[in-house]
Amino acid sequence: MRYEPVIGIETHVELSTASKMFCGCPAGFGGEPNTNVCPVCLGLPGALPVPNERAIQWTVALGIALGCEITQHSVFHRKNYFYADLPKNYQISQFDLPLCVGGHLEVDPGSGARRVGITRVHLEEDTGKSTHLGGGGRIHDAEGALIDFNRSGIPLMEVVSEPDIRTPEEARAYAQELRAIVLALGISDARLEEGSFRFDANVSLRPEGDEALGVKVEVKNMNSMRSLQRALAFEIDRQTALLDDGEPIAQETRHWDEEAGRTQPGRSKEESSDYRYFPEPDLVPLQTNPDVVERIRSGLPELPALRRARYVTLGIEPTAAATLVAGDLANLFDATVAAGGDPRAAANWLTGEVAAHLNRTGAAPADISLDGASLAELIGMVGGGDLSATAAKEVLIGVLAGEGSPREIATTRDLLQVSDESALGPEVDSVLAAHPDEVGRIREGEERLVGFLVGQVMKATGGKADPRLVDRLIRERVGL
Repeated sequence: MRYEPVIGIETHVELSTASKMFCGCPAGFGGEPNTNVCPVCLGLPGALPVPNERAIQWTVALGIALGCEITQHSVFHRKNYFYADLPKNYQISQFDLPLCVGGHLEVDPGSGARRVGITRVHLEEDTGKSTHLGGGGRIHDAEGALIDFNRSGIPLMEVVSEPDIRTPEEARAYAQELRAIVLALGISDARLEEGSFRFDANVSLRPEGDEALGVKVEVKNMNSMRSLQRALAFEIDRQTALLDDGEPIAQETRHWDEEAGRTQPGRSKEESSDYRYFPEPDLVPLQTNPDVVERIRSGLPELPALRRARYVTLGIEPTAAATLVAGDLANLFDATVAAGGDPRAAANWLTGEVAAHLNRTGAAPADISLDGASLAELIGMVGGGDLSATAAKEVLIGVLAGEGSPREIATTRDLLQVSDESALGPEVDSVLAAHPDEVGRIREGEERLVGFLVGQVMKATGGKADPRLVDRLIRERVGL
């Protein structure tokens, strides 16, 4: 029997506000454990929460970007469950009255555009962080646990998709597009490796053509786009094998084991009734001001889909435009073009050498010492004949290492290209004199040997000669 996968994704986004969701503690990543805490985020008796206005505005901004309806009446609830890193034994979240409902996201996994519905966007607080010691880091065989409450109370936005996704590739494309929008809005650094952008996926199978949904399994612990795609592919294969064998699918939460390449059973899946939601008694309901919503709407930046379309009008290939936007390189591209860099050359450098450097080092574009002005200068030096393509790559390495501007590095490393005809003429004459047979064959019609002689001049000058000028001088001297 053939089955159709049905996938929905819940994405958690930590907001980059200065303070936490319901208190004034710093909300930044890192710091000594349990130093960014207070009675509110530790859940001490008598402490009262105060909502973070900026977090609410940013949630509304994402809702608008996703085409959601911004509700005028919204309520925070208590979501009750016990876990060691949840000091209050409940999480302040939103249940049946979230800030944003409806909406959609257009994604293209490479097989054509697809529309994925957005169920809701709501706001809640993050939990603390548990570190399990020994036993591979899992709780069931740990020898002990450390708890850091610095993360407790950081504003956490949850984006819930409709179960419209059908393949792991679509799921990855959805997550990438959502992350690109979050970055464009500037509301989170969306770093998967630090947990500020993380997702859970609900996946079930049903016979092709059926409308009824199968038993849902929630997959957690996916900390990269690649992990998301691999975990869903594994889970679809696992459920297919069970159904083919006539075995039931357990409704449960499973954890993705990146190293083993498989999901592992966690706990049985709760229903919403298990959380015993009730309105948070220490917070009044939110009333959304339409004027504020319109002000947020009018202040939205250019979103990724429009940005990609603009890049295509600049002559950038669609694939490169998508890489620039998805790889957080768009701001650097725009800065390079604004500084006078050729758009296509800028795209080639950024999606080639610069992207390779980022992959190699694990750095983020914002962390490297290359700015738009430097890349534009490098592109201009290549276009103006001051640098060969090979030398330009070495100069770029120097710029990324913080050694200075492209021209400073090219001068210091003696990489500036020789474009002086009077200086190159003797080198050309020397090479022609050393290769009389090749010169004779060129004059008899073997024009391809010009390239050989250009190579000899380049070798003699240590790669610094302008190859276009050398080519012209050779042709003039042999009478072509």
